[in-house]
Amino acid sequence: MQWPGVVILMAIESACIPLPSEIIMPLAGWMLIRDQQLPAIYTLVAGVYGAIGCTIGSLVAYIVGRNGGRPFLVKYGKYFLISSHDLDVADRWFEKRGSWIAFASRLLPVVRTFISLPAGIARMNPAKFLIYAFAGSFIWCSGLAYAGYQLGEHWEQIRVVMTPFDPVIIALVIVFIALYLYRHLKPQKL
Repeated sequence: MQWPGVVILMAIESACIPLPSEIIMPLAGWMLIRDQQLPAIYTLVAGVYGAIGCTIGSLVAYIVGRNGGRPFLVKYGKYFLISSHDLDVADRWFEKRGSWIAFASRLLPVVRTFISLPAGIARMNPAKFLIYAFAGSFIWCSGLAYAGYQLGEHWEQIRVVMTPFDPVIIALVIVFIALYLYRHLKPQKL
C-alpha cells in the first residue's frame, strides 16, 4: 500500500461502498509511517491523504444523490414511504444544519459512509458540504492512522476497541427508522 492506494481506498469507502476505514487508515499508520521509521507527525499526512480520498468519494455520492437520487425519490419515493414533504423537511434540515451534519457524520462509523447521498438529495450547498466533509474526514483519518502508528502490527486491536460502539449505532439507526415508520404508517385522524 502506498499513498495513492490510501486515497483510492478511502474514496471507495466514502462513495457508499462499505470498505472499512478502520482497516485502511490504521494500516497506513503502521505500514506507511511506523515501518518507514517516520515520526508520528506523519499521521497528519495520512489524515490529509485519507481526507482527500474521502472527499473524492463523497463528491461522487453527493452528485449521485443530487442528480439521480432526488428525481428517483420524487417519482418513486411513495413506495419507500418518502413523500415530497419529507424531501422538503430534509432540504430545510440540511440548509440549517448541513455544515454540522456533514462534519459530525464523518466522525461516526457506518454513518460516515452514507451521509453524502442524503446531502446530495437535499441539495446541500456543495462547497460547504465538501469543506466540512473534508474537515471531519481529516480528524477521523488522522486519528485512525495515529492509532495504527501506535499499535503497529497489532493494528487490528482498533476494531476490538470500536466494536462495542457498533450495537449502539445500529440501535440508534433502528430507533430512527422505527420512529419514521410509525410517523408514516400510523392511522391518520380525521
